[in-house]
Amino acid sequence: MSIRRLPEALINRIAAGEVVERPASALKELVENSIDAGSTRIAIRLAAGGADLIEVSDNGRGIARDEMPVALERHATSKLPDDHIESVTSLGFRGEALPSIASVARLTLDSRPAGEDGWSIAVDNGVIVSEGPAAIPPGTRVRVEQLFGQVPARRKFLRSARSEYAACLDIVRRLAMARPDIGFALDHDGRRVLSLPPEEREDRVAALIDRDLAANHVIVSVAREGVTLTGVASLPTFHRGVADHQYLFVNGRPVRDKLLIGAVRGAYADLLARDRHPVLALFVTLPTESVDINCHPAKTEVRFHEPSMIRGMIVGGLRQALHEAGARSVERPAVTDMSLWQREAIGGAGMPPQQMPMAGLGGSAGGFSGGGFGSDAFGGGFDPVTGELPAFAPAVVAEGASMFSAFAPAGRAEPAAPIGDAARYPLGIARGQVARTYIIAEAEDGLVVVDQHAAHERLVLERMRRALGAGNGGGRVAPQALLLPEVVDLEETACDRMEARLAELAELGLELERFGPAAMLVRATPALLGAGDVHGLVRDIADDLAAFDEAISLKARLDHVAATMACHGSVRAGRTLSVAEMNALLREMEVTPHSGQCNHGRPTWIKLAHGDIEKLFGRR
Repeated sequence: MSIRRLPEALINRIAAGEVVERPASALKELVENSIDAGSTRIAIRLAAGGADLIEVSDNGRGIARDEMPVALERHATSKLPDDHIESVTSLGFRGEALPSIASVARLTLDSRPAGEDGWSIAVDNGVIVSEGPAAIPPGTRVRVEQLFGQVPARRKFLRSARSEYAACLDIVRRLAMARPDIGFALDHDGRRVLSLPPEEREDRVAALIDRDLAANHVIVSVAREGVTLTGVASLPTFHRGVADHQYLFVNGRPVRDKLLIGAVRGAYADLLARDRHPVLALFVTLPTESVDINCHPAKTEVRFHEPSMIRGMIVGGLRQALHEAGARSVERPAVTDMSLWQREAIGGAGMPPQQMPMAGLGGSAGGFSGGGFGSDAFGGGFDPVTGELPAFAPAVVAEGASMFSAFAPAGRAEPAAPIGDAARYPLGIARGQVARTYIIAEAEDGLVVVDQHAAHERLVLERMRRALGAGNGGGRVAPQALLLPEVVDLEETACDRMEARLAELAELGLELERFGPAAMLVRATPALLGAGDVHGLVRDIADDLAAFDEAISLKARLDHVAATMACHGSVRAGRTLSVAEMNALLREMEVTPHSGQCNHGRPTWIKLAHGDIEKLFGRR
């Protein structure tokens, strides 16, 4: 076959394949053009996730009538005054967006510079079909209809309208975060989704990521050698289950750069568990010659001249801000919630030690609330070896006494039981607790140290697996209805994802209802988990769903979702346990599969054999 020149229409369609991957790609190019035009207000309208309609209107400089046809030609731009591409400061500069979009959709371009008349040009899949006067205020309006309408091979690969809308919303959120001085409005299918006036960056970030971030963040501000780092970062105690809530910007451009993401992970390395991620928005500003923004076709990645310095600034800046925050932790919603905790009275009000009430276990007499190690789960009187628990009496608080002044730290001693049959109790008998995190048990052949949270997390997960596998064709986790349903605020797209999975979540014991555009109503949680942080559980499940493909059922990702639930239903490090509870935990571990590691792959217990201990003390 001989070499031939491709026709212009085909060239534009090929270019569209690089620039216009999906509706969100087209939207990004159009909004960036509006920002570059000096707009202070940008209004966006979408239909069917952008597949049927994308309309972007601004009050920027506008395009002169005689320049509008040129704007629809490839590689024509007003953003490069000379040939020095390394010095570009605008978001867009290649001049491919409008002609590429116009080659695969019906595009109408209306524009009016201040003091001039408006003009309109309509292009239908690469062919100009009409032009004439337009009655619009100063600025530009671009209307894109039926994207890929005449390219069915591309149209059929678009995802659902809900997924495409989520991608468009993410684009708008990132660009609005980068430019808090610009007002943004977003409508989808006739409903107002975002309405953001010009505001301070801190307020804009909180409004777009999580309203609770406003009270649980630190300000990052570092300057070094002409480079500045500013932004908002969450306290270590304010975190999420995925890293999707981290927004990074270089010279006002949203980027997804591995160097920056790795630096954030390094800054929080010793403050967060490996499976938790901070919430933040960081803005790096540096001279244009120190960064290459032209190394990626979609301009979502950048290359730094001195990457080690940038990484060091991020790690150092975040750590300095977190260090200055001192002992700050997440602010709790209401001080009155503390009244829900039970405390153990000094001396137990005359009760014998084995009948004293449990301290700080979520209000459940006799053990962990829900599926813990309470009398409901094991029944009968307490046996120090088997771990069976008695029925505990409720805590007694003197009438009129202060919640805290009436109680003081109390020591508790219980008689040590013999180890007995070592084969029957391989994890030994509980002797105490260290740092309210680790259970110390004595086995016949050594000393066993158990991470109480990691161990209980595995036990809860295995209970959920057994419940779902019960009966022919699978079972269902029993739900526990909440006395008062709770409303959890989420992003609209997160609510959409959860609404599409309501039946599957109900099989896992989590019963939800849609409660307006951006909230879910929680009616029941898995009974195995008991009462806990309902808001945190629902938010983490929403994060899990965001990472799944829509075609994958939750049953196929059972381990991941159930592990998230189990983590929220497990006894936390920092809880004081009685000997009865510790032994109950050991006994269930001995009969539970895979109890040697938690849901994240970490060990739940270790053993120091007698010989190992003797070596430590130089006895052998």
